[in-house]
Amino acid sequence: MPSPDASARPAIRRHVIVAGRVQGVFFRDSTRREAERLGVAGWVRNVDDGTVEAVLEGEASAVEDRLAFCRRGPERARVDSLEVAEQGSKGSATSGFADLVGYVAPPEKRVRTGP
Repeated sequence: MPSPDASARPAIRRHVIVAGRVQGVFFRDSTRREAERLGVAGWVRNVDDGTVEAVLEGEASAVEDRLAFCRRGPERARVDSLEVAEQGSKGSATSGFADLVGYVAPPEKRVRTGP
């Protein structure tokens, strides 16, 4: 659970792309459950190219915890690489976390992470 004064701490936002054996191994569900437990907002989804894409926003320590998880994944996953891009906080740190199950984004529809 986030600390009671978590809203007073600045939020950070990270866009991540995880490659490897990351689909069909409960990666999305594990990410969502732990993000909710830690008070991290955002979303996670599968991409047509076999990667998992997510946006994580919240207290820095909670987001860093989720990034550490993304580097190793759940038990049956094999993470080959993790791309992390900083994004400006959009103030959605209290708006929940979504597993975009059933929505498989084609690689060209990924969230833009830079100019």
